[in-house]
Amino acid sequence: MSVSDRGSKSGKTLRQIFLNFSRSAWVCDLSALITFVLLAVPILCLGQGTDPRAEQIQQHLSQAQSALSLNAPDKAAKEFEAILAIDKRNATALANLGALAFVRGDYRTAAADFQQALQTEPSLSKSRALLAICKKRMADPSAQSLLEASFSQVEDKKIRTQVGMELIDSYYEQGDLEHAAATVNTLLQLNADDPDVLYMAQRIYQEMAEGALNKLTILAPGSARMQQVIAEHLINAGNLASAIEHYRLALKLNPRLPGLHYEIGESIMQSSTTENALAEAQSEFEDAIQSQGDSAGIEVRLGMIAALRSNPDQAYEHYERANALNSNDSDAQLGLAKILMDRDKPSEAMPYLRNVVTADPMNTEARYRLATACRQAGLIQESIEQMKLFRESKVLKKQVESLYAQMNRPQKRGTDDAVIESK
Repeated sequence: MSVSDRGSKSGKTLRQIFLNFSRSAWVCDLSALITFVLLAVPILCLGQGTDPRAEQIQQHLSQAQSALSLNAPDKAAKEFEAILAIDKRNATALANLGALAFVRGDYRTAAADFQQALQTEPSLSKSRALLAICKKRMADPSAQSLLEASFSQVEDKKIRTQVGMELIDSYYEQGDLEHAAATVNTLLQLNADDPDVLYMAQRIYQEMAEGALNKLTILAPGSARMQQVIAEHLINAGNLASAIEHYRLALKLNPRLPGLHYEIGESIMQSSTTENALAEAQSEFEDAIQSQGDSAGIEVRLGMIAALRSNPDQAYEHYERANALNSNDSDAQLGLAKILMDRDKPSEAMPYLRNVVTADPMNTEARYRLATACRQAGLIQESIEQMKLFRESKVLKKQVESLYAQMNRPQKRGTDDAVIESK
């Protein structure tokens, strides 16, 4: 699939999305741009010491800074030009003039200024990064290598993010989703909560997933893996009965395929909690242990089955085993906490509940139970705070569910959502 084909699927190409990001990142308001100029290039006080021009340069530099603080970039530019009239190789003036041209969108002028500044002061990593962006905007063939070098060198978070976004755009235009994904992954580590980075991540990963699915469809349409993929898509569509049928077909095609018994068992539990369904699900989980060994996920499901059968002691054993296998499993910790609270041991339940809400702040059940446990343990202030957070997370969860509904994607519900919502 070509780049243009990929873009036409949603009516908006990644290039258009990227350009919108660029505008929002750099042209939001003059005050933000001035702040960026000051941060982008360190003030290098060249011409110091015994040089008689040093005092003049410092005066112009001070006036330029004052102009920038007053949102007067044109006046600041004149001060930087006055510095160049005194010292034509002054890197501070050149770099700041380049930054001002950059935020105006005059990339050719900015590139020339940055290049001259770097000739005098090669250590200006921010100017080098902005030069790379300028070359990218000017369709210079050397831009990508400069962007790659700057992405690994520049430390300024905002500039590194912009360089990364430029790199992603460059890789995407070449159809190189692998390198685009690697860059996205780095940006996620740098800006985990940035909406633009998050959007780009889901877009790139989604296209990679679709590409892999297309290849699987062509190369192995009758394979067990293909049936597994169909089952997963049916689950996302809420059609659990058909999903179970396809999982069983996959199992028939390849009885040794890892994970199938677990997936069948979980799908059965999601579709029904009657005794017959629980017995069938338990059988699948036991087969999963026989075929691929035990896991925290399997033990948690066995614990849930025991709890649904009103056997808390057995449930507790399974949850304990799950927690031993994976101390970060939130379902295991929540299961342990619920049983401890039922046994009137809120103080023992609280550490588990605190771990769960730390890992998943939007876990409404854990929030509610933590508020209850704190109240029972006499921690009234924390109980009030947790109840407030519970109500806030409940609102956020409904907003997320609404967004998923707009995308026609059902969000997976927890086993006790209905109970908590009735509280």
